[in-house]
Order: sequence, then structure tokens, then C-alpha cells
Amino acid sequence: MTGSSSSPVAEGTPRDRGLGPRAAAVLVFGSSAAVLVVEIVALRLLAPYLGLTLETSTMVIGIALTAIALGSWLGGRIADQVDPRRLIGPSLAVSGVVVALTPAVLRTAAEWAPATLLFIASLTILVPGALLSAVTPIVTKLRLTSLAETGTVVGRLSGVGTVGAIVGTVLTGFVLVSRLPVSGILIGLGTLLVVGSALVEWRTRGWRTRGWSGTPALTLVIVAGGLATTVAPGGCDTETRYHCARVVADPDRDSGRTLVLDGLRHSYVDVDDPTFLEFAYVRAIASVVDAAFPKGEPLVAHHLGGGGLTVPRYLAATRPGTRSLVSEIDSGVVRINRDQLGLRTEAGIDVRAEDGRLGLRRLDADSRDLVVGDAFGGVSVPWHLTTVEAMTDVRRVLNDDGLYVANLIDHGDLAFARAEAATLSETFEHVALVGEPADIGLDPTATSKGGNLVVLASNRPVDLRATQETLDARQTGWKIATGDDLTSWIGDAQPLTDDYAPVDQLLQPYSPRSGQ
Repeated sequence: MTGSSSSPVAEGTPRDRGLGPRAAAVLVFGSSAAVLVVEIVALRLLAPYLGLTLETSTMVIGIALTAIALGSWLGGRIADQVDPRRLIGPSLAVSGVVVALTPAVLRTAAEWAPATLLFIASLTILVPGALLSAVTPIVTKLRLTSLAETGTVVGRLSGVGTVGAIVGTVLTGFVLVSRLPVSGILIGLGTLLVVGSALVEWRTRGWRTRGWSGTPALTLVIVAGGLATTVAPGGCDTETRYHCARVVADPDRDSGRTLVLDGLRHSYVDVDDPTFLEFAYVRAIASVVDAAFPKGEPLVAHHLGGGGLTVPRYLAATRPGTRSLVSEIDSGVVRINRDQLGLRTEAGIDVRAEDGRLGLRRLDADSRDLVVGDAFGGVSVPWHLTTVEAMTDVRRVLNDDGLYVANLIDHGDLAFARAEAATLSETFEHVALVGEPADIGLDPTATSKGGNLVVLASNRPVDLRATQETLDARQTGWKIATGDDLTSWIGDAQPLTDDYAPVDQLLQPYSPRSGQ
């Protein structure tokens, strides 16, 4: 048309396509939010099998970004070749089904076909992520009516999608995960996507189209997925904010309980006898503490990480009057201690649901006799609790005769454990390492197997002979390395700092194929 300032780029108008500006914004907002919900929840689903490590997080984020890029590219390309109205409903429906089936499929694969877990996990993120990300360019195609408004439409929908991603992230991290099991989140999201698909089909194509006729079948698939989740292996007694948690009774000891977090045994508690210590590393910690302080003397202790509260319970039983403050980041684990592991409020144990580093900062200087480090995310100590700066804060809260003792886990060449010992040597005057002789360099004829090690540090000399006698009395088989032996074992390992602490890269997990 002569004199017109715009040129048509698509046939029809938004009205006859059944997709107005509000509906378009809702679609872009919802699909973008759903992508981030899937990404965050996928991390929690995989944590029991792959660990909650930097590598796992990087993998999931990388797959999600790949899905977003792939979906955006293919969605725009296909929308130029096919009527966009035919694409939105199926994209939502298929992604909804995949999302709803994800918990059952992933847990079944992890237990019955672990070699396929990474491939299946990738598909459960990639497929719905790509389909949902394709919604934005498809909707954009529907909303464009002239070149004159291209920038406005594209910019507005891009902004709406970004806001949706932010809302999905915040809603999942702060609300959904704390109130719902991850399987419930994904099944609910899948249901919403299928319902959204039906509404879109009705709005844009009418009730009698072939696209709508498949919705009842998809609904049945989601119901089947929900039922499958209830019987799929690898379920939890409790899903907390951070863990898939179970409490397992000891068949050989009536009052024995094992706290299992993300498939790993984190704590053993005897609810009737807190002086019974099952794990060797806990016996080692108890030996170090008993040798460092007079028998029965009450202590003021701070614990970084709670788990089953085995050490605080032991101190309360063997040193009446001891006051233990515990920083345990997972409030769900705290509830398990109270509801299933017999924690009594009169035991002198105060548990706070807080990050350990932040908990340290709140303590007064010279206010603690003992600090115990036993915080783990999977088999890894959270990196911000390993650095020179963190250890400086530990030293600050300890009094002149105070003691820091921590549990470490490492395998292979023990690169992380060596770095942590080097870190403590930078901070404290006296450092020692307790572990299997082969692991700490005291038996060069034996092969290191790795596992738990206990490190202790103080500004006053520790009675190593008394410590070794206590270790022997508890039949740990562990020895102590200090002085030149420890320096030689540390080698050229570099101290960890807040600026450089590659804990996940240094840490080597247990590998049956390597014989460790």
C-alpha cells in the first residue's frame, strides 16, 4: 500500500489467531519459569547418585543452557515453516509428560541401569528445556504483524521470559523445595504444562482439532508417572531442602540408627547409648578430644555440621554440663534428629539451622574450648569451610587451650586432604593428622585406600602419646602423623583460600575400578 510506513510479515492478526498480548506474555513467562524449575529440581534428583558437587551443578547448568539455545533456534526456524498455532500445544504437552515422568525414570535408571544415568538425565533436562524454550520464538512469530513493531514485540517478550526465569528460580529455591518433595514438584509442573497445552489448543485451534484429542492420553501418562514414582527405587523417607534422607535401623543393634543422606551413610546413632560409636572416624574424634581435655570436664563446643549429632551426644553423655552449639544448614535434618533419632532438648545441645561459616562469625572471640568440623555436601566439605580465612575464624573463637578437630574424606592421591592440612599449618601452631598408616604416609609398604581422615589443630601442644593410646584402646588401627612426617606428607600442596579453593577438583571420590 502506497504511503504505508509498515509492511506485513505474517498473515492474519493476533485476534484471529486466538493469541492476544496477555496470553502471549503468560505463555512466555510460564514456559521460561518452567525451564528453571526443571533445572533446579534436576540437581536435587541427581544428588543422591552423582553427589552435590561443582561438577554436577556445572553439568546440569550446561545441559539446561544447551536446551535453551537449541529450543530457541529450532523454535524460531520451525515457526517460519509451519503454522505456529500448531506448535505451542504439542510443545507444552510433550514437555509436561517428560517432566512428570522424570522422577520415576531417573531413579529407576540410577538403581537398575546406572551406566545410562547420565544419558537419561541429559534427555530429561534437554527435551523439556528445548521444547519450552521454543515457545518464546513461536509466540513471537504469532505476535509480529509488521516490521515497525518488531523491536517492541521481541524486546517485550524477551523481558517477560527473563522475568519468568527469575520467578521460577526464586519460587523453586525459596518456596517449592522447602514445602514439597521434588517428585511432587515435577509431577505438578508436568500436569500444569499439559493443562496449559489443552487451553492453548482450545484457544488457538478449537475443541475439535486433532491436537486436543491427545490430551486425555497424555493425562493418563502423567497419572501413570505419578504412580510409578511411588514404587520407583531410591525413594526417601524425607526430602529436606538439601537431601534425600532416610533413617535405617541396625538389624544387629535394636537401638542403632543410621542416617543416610543422598544415599551416603552420614551418621550412626545409638538412641539409648550415645557413648557407642560405630564409625572409626567418630571414634578417632572422640579419642582426640578425650586425650586433649581432662576426663569428664565439661566443654563449650561448636560443631560445623550436625548430621545425626553423634559427637554432641557423646560429649553430653561423657562430659555432663557440656554446652554444644551446632550449625546445621538443613532444618530437615534437625527435625529428623528430634523426631526419629531421640534428640532431647535437655542434653545441652543447641542446634541452629544456619550455614557453618555464618555461624562462626556470630561467635565471640575466645568463647570455645572445642570446634568440630563435620559438614559435608555428599562426600565433600563445603569449600568455604576449608580456607585459611575460615580457619582464621575458627582460631578466633577458640580460647588459648582450644582445639579444632575435623573429619575429611578423600581418595586417590589425597590432594584435597593434603591441601587442607597445608591450610591448617598456615593458621595454627600445632597440627596433626590421624588416619590409616598407609593413608598418612606412615606405612610406605601399603597402598593408600583413602576414606576418612581426622585432622586436629591447636595453638598449644596436644598430648600425642595420650591420643595414640586412646586410639588404640578404641581399636581404630589409626596412627598420628605430625612434625616432619606431616610436612613430608603434605608435600607441595597449596593452602586453600577464599580466592582459590578448588575443593571439588582436588577431591577424588571412591572408585571401585581403581581398587580404592
